[in-house]
Amino acid sequence: MEGLLLTQSSAPIVGQISWLLGHLMNGIFSVLSNVFHIENIGLCIIIFTIIIYTLLLPLTYKQQKASKLTVVMNPELRRIQNKYKNKKDQASMMKMQEETKMVYEKYGTSMMGGCSQLLIQLPILWGLFYVIRNIPAYVDGIKEVYMPLVNQLLSTEGGQAAMEALGKTNAIAMDPSRYKFSQPNVMVDALYKFQESSWDTLADKLPDLESLIRSTQDSLTHLNSFLGINIAETPLNIFMNSIQTGAVIAAILALSIPIISGLTQYISMKVSPTAAPTENDSSDNSMVNSMNATMKIMPLFSVVMCFTFPSGIGLYWIASAVVRMIQQLAINKYLSRISIEELIEKNQKKAAKKREKKGTNAQKLSEMAQVHARSIEEPKQKKMTEKEREEALQRAAEKSKNAKSGSLAAKANLVRQYNESNHKDSQKK
Repeated sequence: MEGLLLTQSSAPIVGQISWLLGHLMNGIFSVLSNVFHIENIGLCIIIFTIIIYTLLLPLTYKQQKASKLTVVMNPELRRIQNKYKNKKDQASMMKMQEETKMVYEKYGTSMMGGCSQLLIQLPILWGLFYVIRNIPAYVDGIKEVYMPLVNQLLSTEGGQAAMEALGKTNAIAMDPSRYKFSQPNVMVDALYKFQESSWDTLADKLPDLESLIRSTQDSLTHLNSFLGINIAETPLNIFMNSIQTGAVIAAILALSIPIISGLTQYISMKVSPTAAPTENDSSDNSMVNSMNATMKIMPLFSVVMCFTFPSGIGLYWIASAVVRMIQQLAINKYLSRISIEELIEKNQKKAAKKREKKGTNAQKLSEMAQVHARSIEEPKQKKMTEKEREEALQRAAEKSKNAKSGSLAAKANLVRQYNESNHKDSQKK
């Protein structure tokens, strides 16, 4: 186990999550191997994905519930946005924020809503991806298959050099200047990326180890074979080799992984609840266009990436999309039985309990925010004494006397003089 961390993710948070999920994957493989005598990485990936997304179900439910409430809240939120559309002063911005907050409190949710659930899920999903991408680093049973060959490569003259030469190829992409092939785990990482041609090259370079190389290759082919596809190889490589050898079925199977992945991703996004747009609202139109673009781009992105990643990643994406789709359909059906009023009432009760724990109720929060907004909107005016007022009037009068000819101040002086003259004449009469 020395140096194992070199092959695992060391990223903050994600690395720890990968380590924990790796133990789960290791447990699944051990149970299948020891209890059911089944050793298949593809099946482990599917079971692993189902378990993880089942554990994430509460977060998925909260996210979809927030999406349903957003559909109802959107008209009110849009009215607030339109109300303060052209107002950029601090007081208006505070008012808009307060009114927006009150809408969320009315429906018993928060501004973060489904976003917080998504932020919690992301590190978990990234951690899951790291485990799938480098299974031998986390599953002891898989790593043990490589170790006899690794030990022989390290002890045989020219073994390390042969692996370093293969590491420079595009198929492996592990440059010896960055990776220390003297370490067993680096050797395992490189061997895990081997394609059929890589095994042939290694056997040609080290004829004395050909028997061990071929037996290791056969064992890994058995472990990685899923419905006739070697999930350790990329669909693109399988397809190109199949075209050269004329293996039509293998070529079709290789193409099926990216295509099914893109299709399941699209269906999964299609059944997800989204905010319903309103008519004649440009902001909604741009939002809908953005959502439509995402629904087209993401599945296409999945198809492209599946061609270049090991087929095991594609299998994981397919399994995760199918599981999410089933969960979303079940949650949608459940939420459709609950009236929006009942959903709001439940949310409000939960929100009230949270506020009580913090020691502040909704009314106090509202009053505090309103007082704060008024303090910004209505700043205190400095009071002037009678003497200061007379001095200010006198300065204004002096300033008007020196006004330039033709200016507004000069015209105002003429009007004032005319009025004073008429007033004196009327007094004389």
